Formats: sequence, structure tokens, C-alpha cells
Amino acid sequence: MLTKKGKYGLKALVHLSQMPEGRLAFVNDIATANNIPKKFLDAILGELRNAGFVQSRKGKDGGYRLSRPAAEIKIGHVVRVLDGPLAPIPCASHTQYQRCDDCDESTCQVRHMMLEVRHAIASVLDNRSLAQMRDAANDDVAAMLKYHA
Repeated sequence: MLTKKGKYGLKALVHLSQMPEGRLAFVNDIATANNIPKKFLDAILGELRNAGFVQSRKGKDGGYRLSRPAAEIKIGHVVRVLDGPLAPIPCASHTQYQRCDDCDESTCQVRHMMLEVRHAIASVLDNRSLAQMRDAANDDVAAMLKYHA
């Protein structure tokens, strides 16, 4: 399950992806616009900076911006940085695999199902960019407005 940290991190990145190129966003503005506790957002943005997704500048004219185009940032990478592996159980993980002590992995039906779940999640998240996520939200709003018109 996506944690609040992961959700808030994605919301902050979408917010930054909507900024004009080169412009910086203040943490307070991102937090207020997305209903994210500022102190929590500070920590999340620090992790995103350390992972190379955002750049920051300190001072009166400081703030955050994306470090590369939104089309180059894959959602799966962001989720892994903030929340860890995509797999629901350790023996189905590609990045943090851990063997189970209580079953035979070759015949364990639970593991086989969770491998399928992990592959499905990875297929969506690893093939979706931040730009696509941002634009899909705009498409959803436009479709909703058209439907209710």
C-alpha cells in the first residue's frame, strides 16, 4: 500500500511539474495547495532531493524545482525511493528479495500470486512518467466537466 509519505511525495512532484520551467516553488505553497503537513513535506523533499528528483535553493528566493523534465521521471522509481519495494511480500521483491522460512518458494501459491501482483504494479508504475500522471489528472477533470455539462 502506498504510504502517506509516498502519496505526498507524488503530489509534491506533480505540483512542481506544473510550475513554469526554471521557477521555484516554496515549501509552504506546495504544502498548502496539497494539504500536506509542512514539516513532513520538508523531510520528503529532502529525500527527493537526495535521490535526484528535485533541486533546492536556500534563502529568500529559494524553493524547489524538478531536477529534470517530468517526462523523464518514472513513478515506480519515486515510489521505491519513498516507500521501498513494490512487492507485497519480501519473497516477491526484485530489489529487496528475502527468502521465506515457512514455505517452499517453488510451490507456494501465495508467492506466485504476489509475484503476479508485483509485476502488474511495476508494469503500470515503471511505464508511467510524472508528466503522464500530471496530464492524466487534467484529462480526468476535463472528462468529468464534459460529462456533467
